[in-house]
Amino acid sequence: MVTSEIQHDAKDCSQFFARLQGIADVLAIKLYRLRLDEAPLVPILPCLDHEAMLHEGIAPHAAAYVRDREGHLHEVVYIPHDHRINLDIVSTLHESTPESRDRFRATLDTRFPDETVVANGISWLKGERRVANACQAQVSLRDVLTGSDLERTEAAVTRLQIISGLMEKESRVASWGARTIMTPFLALAFMLVLWSIGGTAHPGWLLTGRYLVTIGGLFFLYSGLKAVHLTEIASRVWKRSQEYGLILSERRRIAKRQG
Repeated sequence: MVTSEIQHDAKDCSQFFARLQGIADVLAIKLYRLRLDEAPLVPILPCLDHEAMLHEGIAPHAAAYVRDREGHLHEVVYIPHDHRINLDIVSTLHESTPESRDRFRATLDTRFPDETVVANGISWLKGERRVANACQAQVSLRDVLTGSDLERTEAAVTRLQIISGLMEKESRVASWGARTIMTPFLALAFMLVLWSIGGTAHPGWLLTGRYLVTIGGLFFLYSGLKAVHLTEIASRVWKRSQEYGLILSERRRIAKRQG
């Protein structure tokens, strides 16, 4: 039964891409728990963002990097089970304008009247804008998808991979720094509790200690959240670099097949 549903979703995705070709050029396709029997001759790779999640609570879907008739790039995610089309803004943040995204969304609404078209916003909590800026500083998505100098683009992707590794190490430094200082801080808090129970400490010192423990606790909470935030950003930059590398590999394979 599950296999039948997946096959049905795959068929719907193939039809979706065929209809999408009428309003935009499909440049690359990302699949989550699907395999297309009919697909354009473009790089096809797994959807790394969702394949990395182990809870499997996400419906099978397909995403595509497309170029509209004005030359702007967009990422379109089609979820056949929910009859929904997501326009992902983050991945093509530097390759399209707000006006072009609005026009393309309106075109999708017209082209697919039976589907719900939703534009995904940018999450500050996940650091998505910082991820987009970090990637754009090294290599543009347009070069990855359509650039002619593959060797230069591959070198830029390699630099991005190195930077993502350094970002991950920085997040470890922040995490271990907070853990190292946490031990004496907990010892101080424990001593303060003992003094409070025994009644041997001066009330003024107890009040001061409570303020210090509160401020210290807030500092460690901030440091811990910052470390987690840095790790999230580093992971996203790394996944983006791997995705770019897969696209370039697929482009080489297709070029060799055609040549």
